[in-house]
Amino acid sequence: MNTAEQQTLEYVNYEVKERVGYITLARAEKRNALNFEVVTELKRAFAFAEEDEASKVLVLRAEGKVFCAGADLEYIQRLQEIDYHDNLIDSTHLMELFRMIYTLKKVVIAQIHGHAIAGGCGLAAICDFGFTVPEAKFGYTEVKIGFIPAIVKVFLLRKIGEAKAKQLLLTGDLVSAEVAEKYGLVNYVVPADELEERVFAFAQKLCAENSKQSMEVTKEMIARVQGMTLEEGLQYASEMNAVARGSEDCQRGIAAFLNKEQINW
Repeated sequence: MNTAEQQTLEYVNYEVKERVGYITLARAEKRNALNFEVVTELKRAFAFAEEDEASKVLVLRAEGKVFCAGADLEYIQRLQEIDYHDNLIDSTHLMELFRMIYTLKKVVIAQIHGHAIAGGCGLAAICDFGFTVPEAKFGYTEVKIGFIPAIVKVFLLRKIGEAKAKQLLLTGDLVSAEVAEKYGLVNYVVPADELEERVFAFAQKLCAENSKQSMEVTKEMIARVQGMTLEEGLQYASEMNAVARGSEDCQRGIAAFLNKEQINW
């Protein structure tokens, strides 16, 4: 983002370090809770980062002690005073953010340094990879306050399956980072003093070793194929396979492999 665009963001920061784009929640005093304005800024940051040629892989992280405490309950309380139509607009706004991250062209890594609760846990789970610390807690506590984990369940069922999703969504209990890893909510649990370095190293590995185009198409296919029948999925996969063979990246990659050359992606 240019300086003018950066100055208009109050709750989110964006910066790039060696082809790794960092989108940072910066509402620590409210435990990075989500409201309409925060969601708006996250959508703007991700939209910009998706097209930013300076970044190849993205990291979602946060300031303060908590990764994200979910919805701002004071904000939700105010929403109870408006009608269904306006509530639907607000709900759709959040849905669009989750869908944006899930279908973004670039790989998104969640760097979870503290608790990720309710919508915050959804935000972490929607990312392609998750790194967290042993001290972090995870969970969807909506049912404990008479709310529902509506939007996230669409993605959570895809990510971890029905049995584990029911365990989390219907109990509303918090689980440890170890259990979150076991369930597939996150990929890696690392010591707190190593978190930033490990995430950066992983992001750099993706940047150096993998084709940007290949990661983009593979991520898109993972999202699309799950809504298809077996025959539709196989036909779609065959067509994409054929397209990939003619791509410039595939030609470069296979030529480098056959010539025993190191390719620089």
